[in-house]
Amino acid sequence: MLAHSHPTPEQLHPALWRASQLARSAARCVDTGHPALSNQLPGGGWPMGVLIDLLVQQAGIGEVRLLAPALVQVAKRRVVLLQPPHAPQTLALAGLGLAASEVLWVKSKSGPDALWAAEQILRSASCAALLFWSSHVRPESLRRLNLAAQAGETLFFMMRPIAAAQDASPAPLRLSLRPARGGIDVGFVKRRGPQRDDCLFIPLSGPGHATVCRPVPVEHLVPTRALEAVI
Repeated sequence: MLAHSHPTPEQLHPALWRASQLARSAARCVDTGHPALSNQLPGGGWPMGVLIDLLVQQAGIGEVRLLAPALVQVAKRRVVLLQPPHAPQTLALAGLGLAASEVLWVKSKSGPDALWAAEQILRSASCAALLFWSSHVRPESLRRLNLAAQAGETLFFMMRPIAAAQDASPAPLRLSLRPARGGIDVGFVKRRGPQRDDCLFIPLSGPGHATVCRPVPVEHLVPTRALEAVI
């Protein structure tokens, strides 16, 4: 009698995976530049075209330095910093490998304006990466942004307070970030794979925050394709 082999979860459907292993990412991924971290992420890197939730103990603890290796890989199509906690500096960006011409700083007067800007940037698919700092976002707004991200292949990171880890999020990847001596501790709040309770230390080097160019006010951004002409 012939033994019949059982199909693997991924053979049944790409979105399925065993609880003991990392899922295969359906999205294209960008290497994080930190091998220890990439090895812990489905697809081996930051997924494009989805919301990535980065829950920070405090804004400005090194999240840009953590993301810098990936941003450098895609920066030819422009990196947008929306509502950063500190105004970005030309020299600091250069130290991370990013030219000031590759970075757009967008500043809004209100939370709703910032959400609108984020959605337009994502739907236009004219930028390689969007980093958006926000202290409070409603669940329905998170869903809208995640859907907007799926319109293209933008690296989309939302930096929110670590307390938001208790709230539901449509993001397939959620990491907590806490400062540590010489680097940052990364916690795995949600990923498509086995649960990991201990943090992963990632050493960071390079300049901290500094500032830059004048920001682009949100009211200067326009919807959809016309955004390409602005940036």
